[in-house]
Amino acid sequence: MGNTSSTPMTKQEKDKLFKTLWDIADLLRGSMTADNFRDYMLSLLFYRYISAQYEAAARLELGDDLPTDMSLSTWYSENKADVREFEDMMLKSTHYIIKPQYLWSAVYELARTQDDKLLSELGDSFHHIEEESFKGAFKGLFSEINLKSEKLGKDYTARNKMMCNIISKLEEKLIAFDNRGDILGDAYEYLIGQFAAGSGKKAGEFYTPQQVSTILSRIVTLDCQNPSMGIKSELRSVLDFACGSGSLLLNVNRQMKENGGKIGKIYGQEKDVTTFNLARMNMLLHGLHDSEFEIFHGDTLTNDWAMLKESNPVKPITFDAIVANPPFSLKWNPDDDASNDPRFKDFGVAPKSAADFSFLLHGFKYLNDSGTMAIILPHGVLFRGGAEASIRKKLITDDNIDCVIGLPANLFYSTGIPVCIIVLKKCRKTSDVLFINAAECYEKGKKQNVLLPEHIDKIVKTYQTRTEEERYSRCVSLKEIRDNDYNLNITRYVSLAQEEEQIDLAANQAKLVDIEKNIKESREKLNKFLKELGLDAI
Repeated sequence: MGNTSSTPMTKQEKDKLFKTLWDIADLLRGSMTADNFRDYMLSLLFYRYISAQYEAAARLELGDDLPTDMSLSTWYSENKADVREFEDMMLKSTHYIIKPQYLWSAVYELARTQDDKLLSELGDSFHHIEEESFKGAFKGLFSEINLKSEKLGKDYTARNKMMCNIISKLEEKLIAFDNRGDILGDAYEYLIGQFAAGSGKKAGEFYTPQQVSTILSRIVTLDCQNPSMGIKSELRSVLDFACGSGSLLLNVNRQMKENGGKIGKIYGQEKDVTTFNLARMNMLLHGLHDSEFEIFHGDTLTNDWAMLKESNPVKPITFDAIVANPPFSLKWNPDDDASNDPRFKDFGVAPKSAADFSFLLHGFKYLNDSGTMAIILPHGVLFRGGAEASIRKKLITDDNIDCVIGLPANLFYSTGIPVCIIVLKKCRKTSDVLFINAAECYEKGKKQNVLLPEHIDKIVKTYQTRTEEERYSRCVSLKEIRDNDYNLNITRYVSLAQEEEQIDLAANQAKLVDIEKNIKESREKLNKFLKELGLDAI
């Protein structure tokens, strides 16, 4: 099932892997949209990964009882009395089981031999993983994969042949690469990004560009009370209530672990069922056990996650860190009693025309007193009037807004507009708001603009130290914001306009007089020469 070496992959090797995966996607790309072939491709990559991980763990568990030349299927048939005990042990160590007939290796053999049972066996394998492998914890994981779709072929035979080709090609190309979660996790994120690029505006439903994700992740993992001290030693819980494919949550997880910190449980919520499944696969493929994360399928605006309800017999959970990139200015229909909703009653209800503040207030409600929240929103929330102005005023008056960061335009696949990051806290030590105007800090790309590592580092460092820099950052008092009628428009406080050079009219007039004098003298000399030559003067 591929190389199991722990030797780190070089960037060149990773790039080769990414290109290989994208080339395999070409098999599907001609017959369906980017959204559709994304689901098939990512599901198969996930299925291959968890199968390979399980087989490797099984061989480690069984040791000499499973020689390298013996398949797990053979061991099962020869040791039927020990199967139950073995599977119990595997559940403890890997948190899931996959019976031999449902492993990728078994399905690949059917694909390699062009067996006409491949399609039905693949469907059975998906069902087994959903219903049995994780004790039913991941029901519906492959629900968006339609193996009967005419996009795969006009009849069963054609569809079976298509899947045989795809699975064979995938295995043949990937067998040379490591099957480690960190590597395939990176590959998974790469594919999601590539599919987002092909999905246009729909990409906003499931994908936050990695460079933007990194800014949010680095900010919320800093020590809330003393950001200058660096990263927290522990995050007990982190939430993304519009988690899409889960990339933001995984970025927070990576930031903590790479900096020696501990992270507790990861929570996500996603309304779209396809993206919900994508997020669950993404978590597992990045090596998280099912006990380390919980992704809920439901609508954040209606707050239908029982865990977060006031009526929860156990006190509703709060979080150490909250990150989110919700849909921009989504139209919504608050119910008649929305003003009494615990999330909104102290601040007011966002207008039907834009749910931006509904998302923000939802997250803020569940932020604990020592936590940090960072949310991506359109600039309109900073200055629009009406109900949004009242919500903004309350957040500012209560000293909950810590920082407003303006990002460059055209960073997202889903929109070309510039967006902002709002950082919120419930218990702040400062009584001003830091404004960072990073609108000009980017590298122009072919389709999207790109934030380079130095741009990201500068934003985070400025936030961490609250450093002021002309045309980039400034700490603004609450009084000044109040005097500006609670308008948070970034350019009002950190303008990028270049001061025009002052013109000295008297000095310039004197220069003109000198120039005219020189012209007159030069003309007189020239005419003298022309006269000597017998030519007409000018």
